[in-house]
Amino acid sequence: MSALSVISGLRRRAIPRQHALRAGIVIVGLWLFIALFVPWLAPFDPITQDATSSLLPPGGAHLFGTDNFGRDIFSRVLWGARVDLQICLLGVIFPFLLGTTLGALSGYLGGVVDATIMRLIDIVLAFPFLVLMLAIIAILGPGLGSFYIAMAMVGWVSYARLVRAQVLTLKQRDFIVAARSLGYGHARILFRHLLPNAITGALVFSMSDCVLVLLNGAAVSYLGLGVQPPTAEWGVMVAEGQSFITTAWWITTFPGLAIVLLAMGFSLLADGLGDKLGARV
Repeated sequence: MSALSVISGLRRRAIPRQHALRAGIVIVGLWLFIALFVPWLAPFDPITQDATSSLLPPGGAHLFGTDNFGRDIFSRVLWGARVDLQICLLGVIFPFLLGTTLGALSGYLGGVVDATIMRLIDIVLAFPFLVLMLAIIAILGPGLGSFYIAMAMVGWVSYARLVRAQVLTLKQRDFIVAARSLGYGHARILFRHLLPNAITGALVFSMSDCVLVLLNGAAVSYLGLGVQPPTAEWGVMVAEGQSFITTAWWITTFPGLAIVLLAMGFSLLADGLGDKLGARV
C-alpha cells in the first residue's frame, strides 16, 4: 500500500467530506503561517550544532528532542515547513503550466499537433514515474533545481490529458461555435473562452498533485538527491535519523508526522475544491 493511499484513507475516515475544504484550508494555512513566521517561532537555530546536547529526548527546552548533532528537532521541523512548501509550490506550478498549455493546444488544434503531443505523453507514460524522475535528477545532479526540472518533464502529462479531454468536449459547445462565427481568432477562443472553462479539473488535480510532489521531494531528499544537509528539510531529517530509530525515535518521527499532516491538508483541499467546483479527478 502506497503512502498516498494511506493518507487518503486516514483523511476519509477522520473528516466528513462536507468539512474537507475547511479542514484543508486550516491545515495548509497553519503550515503557511509557520513558514512565513518561522524566524520568530523557532526557539533555536536549525543548523547550529551543540555536542553537549546531542540525542536529548523530547521535553524541557527541546520540545521534540535533539538529533545526534545536538540540533533542536522542533526548530528544524518548523524551518523544514518553508522548504517543503516551496517544493510543493514550484514542483506543481511548472508541470501545471506546461501541461495545461500543451493539453489545450492538443485538444484545440488536433491533427499533427495533437498526434505529436499524444505520442510524447505515451513515451513518458511508458516509464515508471519515480524511476524516470530519479534518472533525470541523476543526470542533472543533486539539488532542488534538478528536482523541479524532473517534475516538470514527467508531471506535465497528467495535466495535459485532463485539459485536452475538457477542450475536446468544450470546443463543440454553442458558445465556441458562436465565437468562431463572430470571427474571433484562435488565440482568443483558446485562452479566453476554452481554457478558463477547461482548467477546473487541472486546478483540483494540482492540489492532489501537491501530495505526490511533497512525498517525492521527501523521498528524493532521503536518497540524497534533493535538498542537501545541513538544510532543515523533512526528508533529510528522516534520512539522518534512520540510524538512531531504535535509540532516538524522535529524530525521524516528528518530521515524518509533519509530512503526513501537510499531505493530508492538501488532500483535503483537493476533495473540498472538487466538491465546490463540481470537478472530481
